[in-house]
Amino acid sequence: MTTVTETARLGAAEARRRAGRRRRVIAVAFVLPALLLLGALVVYPVVFSVGRSFFDASGTRFVGGANYAAMFRDPATLTALRNSTIWVVVAPTLLTGLGLILAVLVERIRWASAFKLLLFLPMAVSFLAAGIIFRLAYEEDPDKGVLNAAVVGVHDMFREGSSYPSARPRDGQGVERAADGSYATAATVSPGSTAVLGLVGVKPADVPAQARPAAGAAGVTAAPDEVRGVVWLDFTPGGGGRPGAVDAAERGLPGMTVEAVRDGRAVAAASTASDGSFRFTGLEPGAYTVRLPARNFAEPFTGVSWLGPALVTPAIIGAYLWIWTGFAMVLIGAGLSALPRDALEAARMDGANEWQIFRRITVPLLAPVLTVVFVSLVIQVMKVFDLIYIIAPGPVQQDATVLATQMWLVSFGGGNDQGLGSALGVLLLLLVVPAMVFNVRRFRRSQS
Repeated sequence: MTTVTETARLGAAEARRRAGRRRRVIAVAFVLPALLLLGALVVYPVVFSVGRSFFDASGTRFVGGANYAAMFRDPATLTALRNSTIWVVVAPTLLTGLGLILAVLVERIRWASAFKLLLFLPMAVSFLAAGIIFRLAYEEDPDKGVLNAAVVGVHDMFREGSSYPSARPRDGQGVERAADGSYATAATVSPGSTAVLGLVGVKPADVPAQARPAAGAAGVTAAPDEVRGVVWLDFTPGGGGRPGAVDAAERGLPGMTVEAVRDGRAVAAASTASDGSFRFTGLEPGAYTVRLPARNFAEPFTGVSWLGPALVTPAIIGAYLWIWTGFAMVLIGAGLSALPRDALEAARMDGANEWQIFRRITVPLLAPVLTVVFVSLVIQVMKVFDLIYIIAPGPVQQDATVLATQMWLVSFGGGNDQGLGSALGVLLLLLVVPAMVFNVRRFRRSQS
């Protein structure tokens, strides 16, 4: 009886072992393709890059740590490190903050799902397409770039630009240019006299519609205590006019500021009428110079150089925020929906206002979710490449470069030094790994 029982027990154990081996074989069969892909696409490139970083540009001569030393002496790499630091500090912080604010606000609106969908839609747009969109939006020409079109529109609402930026006097007609960009009469005038200031360089089509012929204004006699004059377009459409003379077909230039200057100081100012006429009254006897200030010829405001060296990195970060804000909002919103409502209601019953509830209850309870979102965004930011490569114009590419773009530029974008490029890749890996390890450990703790 004992022998039969022992035999049955051994048979059952052997069956369990066979079943266990079969399950392991099946598991390996399912996992093996993924392991092969992981090895081919991740492990092998990492190992190869580490080894390649110890060789020169041609890959034939072992140089040890020379590439790593050269990396930190290269100004372009130092710029990439600086920009990567800006990205890591600014972008995840802003995204986490915006995601938290929007997640809290979305809970209080009626069409929350539609609003979340709109904010999450940019995640469906590829970085290539987003880069092209924002490259066009950041165009400096207001006729092409939507941001500068808006900026110029707002600016011109409060301060209009000059109507005659290209205007200038004819040579030898008694009006001279000063160092500050203004124009003044070469000869002085005195009360009771008239000054004429003819300008060219203005297209007839650009003359304001309210402009009237200037000939009548040029013939008006000035009173003893005033100086009169006219500013006109010294050009007759179709030809036939006389330079320096106000012909019948020539129109005045309205809206120009004119100053009477004495001893280097403006003592009177006037604005030209629709026929280009102006006058200064109540002048004391003496000699005056009639001046057209430089602001009459200032170039119109054309907007902000978003993709210039100073603003290119913040501009690209703005595009990144547009893409990833919805991601942060959805993750934080999921954590917000899991918060215990009784704690919030108890705080309201105790008299806490919404700001106090947000600061002292909501944020502390969401701290684990906020941390995961922040670290995940740090990992994504460290690898940003597409937006910078597409949005930043060629002349400022080096001003916007980060480690990922610098690695590509050094290796394949003209540098052709894959030893140094591999060293940059290893540095990028070393910077990303701690954040990945932190995220994995936090995820495991949350599952336990």
